[in-house]
Amino acid sequence: MIKQLALALLSLASVLLCSCGSKEGRPEFVFTYSVFFPSTHIHAVLAQEWADELNSRSQGRIRVDVFPGGVLSSAAENYKSVTKGVSDFGMSCFSYSRGLFPMIEGLDLPWGYESGQQASLIANRFIEHFKPAELDKIVFMYAHAHGPGILASRKKISSAKEFAGMTIRGTGVSAQMIRALGANPVGMSQGDAYEALRKGVVDATLCPVETLKGWKQGEVIEHVIHVPAAAYTTAMFVVMNQKSWQRLPADLQELIKELNLEWQLKHGLAWNQADSDGEEFVKQLGGKSFSAFPEQENAQVREALYPLLQAWADRLDAQGLPGKEALEFMNAQFTK
Repeated sequence: MIKQLALALLSLASVLLCSCGSKEGRPEFVFTYSVFFPSTHIHAVLAQEWADELNSRSQGRIRVDVFPGGVLSSAAENYKSVTKGVSDFGMSCFSYSRGLFPMIEGLDLPWGYESGQQASLIANRFIEHFKPAELDKIVFMYAHAHGPGILASRKKISSAKEFAGMTIRGTGVSAQMIRALGANPVGMSQGDAYEALRKGVVDATLCPVETLKGWKQGEVIEHVIHVPAAAYTTAMFVVMNQKSWQRLPADLQELIKELNLEWQLKHGLAWNQADSDGEEFVKQLGGKSFSAFPEQENAQVREALYPLLQAWADRLDAQGLPGKEALEFMNAQFTK
């Protein structure tokens, strides 16, 4: 009798434990996260780690399902998809949504970035300082940005005047830079750049060093040329749908904010590592040269490109936005 009672109690306890486990294992909030990077890219990996850490720290209350490779929304549609609630979170480039971010697009200009970590820090600092109204339709999580753009070329150049007549792959801001330097920009995706360089359709490409490994472009160029005054970046966002954010209680909102501060640093460091890996990849190929413009020539490049920075500030002022202040803020980041 006692044995039967004990077995009954054990059975009841097992049922209760299973019931509790099932309840606790069911998240209160389930969100989707659209990431434009492919699943193997370090920043898609970091997005998944962010989601896993959020689930862990919230003790299972939040689950975020990450969809890399643009399968939930394309890179160009990523931001709008978040505003419409197609996805709850999104990661893509600000520049892919042309015209939506008049202030933030200035981050991509050639300010003279030195690293992805620095570029990411400045992007977050800029957005925190100005709180641009262009972000009012979403809840901004954080930004990150790749390392300094360099010139990867089939031929070596070491002076500003040698840009004249060159054909260089570039899009958006980099195309404007190429034109300002007297060269001819050719717009094409990174996926098409390899063959264009191999066949000599273009003489060079403006890109971050990590591209030379990630897209194998280091195989079809001979020279990696650092032009500090032309060091641009591409700023990227992580944002959340407003209604999804408002569903969360204050404690979980604070948890996400804390996590975001940690992850913006992780992304910046990851960009640094990606550039280091890209440089090492090119060196291992052998026969490639690395060089930098001398200061006198760099000063000429700076003079040629500065009108792009001023034009951005002037456009903002014309729209009633703080263009002068934004220009001063950005210049100050590189004089500290």
